[in-house]
Amino acid sequence: MEHVLDNPVWNALISGNLSLADGNGEIRFFTKDVSPFVGLKSNSSLNFRHLHDSVTHQDPVILISNQKINIPDVWNVLYCIEGFQMVYEQLELSNKATIAIIPLQKKHVPQMLALTKLTNPGPFAERTIDFGHYYGVFEEKELVAMAGQRLHVFGYAEISAVCTHPDHLGKGYARQLLKYQIQRIQATSGIPFLHVRSDNERAIKVYESLGFSTRTNVYFCVLKKA
Repeated sequence: MEHVLDNPVWNALISGNLSLADGNGEIRFFTKDVSPFVGLKSNSSLNFRHLHDSVTHQDPVILISNQKINIPDVWNVLYCIEGFQMVYEQLELSNKATIAIIPLQKKHVPQMLALTKLTNPGPFAERTIDFGHYYGVFEEKELVAMAGQRLHVFGYAEISAVCTHPDHLGKGYARQLLKYQIQRIQATSGIPFLHVRSDNERAIKVYESLGFSTRTNVYFCVLKKA
């Protein structure tokens, strides 16, 4: 039986992220100023063609799959990145954050865009903040670390955009932000999960040390209309 996290974007777009969804009963996607991720109910040739006809912009889109798939030639595959999907199923964390963690608002978007451009934790656009639950750490009014939530897949919530300014690495900011997000998700009876590139060994070690375990391999396929 297929697990809801086997097709995370599609299942998010029909559940927790429904308010941000465009598309129909077979293909769904976010507007490009929110996120480039797209979801298909099934990876059929017909659905890839429907997606091609429904997405009105020419920017790349990203499909997440837990298996390698054949993509019809109406799409150019720019590249596919291998990664892991990791889930946190431990008991509730008891220790609280020891630093000031600030909720991020629209006024912080320029700093959020600058930080994600510098650190490249994954796609981040003008309205990505609309996913909600973004929090950050500031030093002298400068945003130096942040983490948020992105895909909400029925009872699961994805932690995303975990990043720290290179000048502030080693201070434990990412770890504390991760713990904070885990506690927020568990407080709503949700299960935290995340995605990480398979070559990001530093991040994987941090996630494993906190209690995340790898559920499955995933592929991030970056597609552009042919």
